[in-house]
Amino acid sequence: MRTRIHPLTTLALATAFLSVAPSPSIAQTSGPDDGTRTKSDRPVSDTWITAKVKSELATTDGVKSMDISVTTIDGVVILKGSQTSDAAVRKAVIATEMVDGVKKVDSSGLTAKQ
Repeated sequence: MRTRIHPLTTLALATAFLSVAPSPSIAQTSGPDDGTRTKSDRPVSDTWITAKVKSELATTDGVKSMDISVTTIDGVVILKGSQTSDAAVRKAVIATEMVDGVKKVDSSGLTAKQ
């Protein structure tokens, strides 16, 4: 079941994407998402990774993306904040790991409210 995204969340995501202009350093994929996509040899920028992680978190059911701070340094994504449960923390980590260019996820600063 998909939940509706709050208009302010949509505006924040749109602003984040507009501030990240495509450049030659951003990896691109081509082809449909049916397993036939090809990967580029070009590196993905930390800014692009951060924006993509924030977008993925915003569309992941059960994750309160506005309660998570995302920072990327050399492909290592650092998640800080709190979620309502351990399951939400796990979902956030899994969604982050699925983003192209993510080398490692440091979720030591992401906790579940008890």
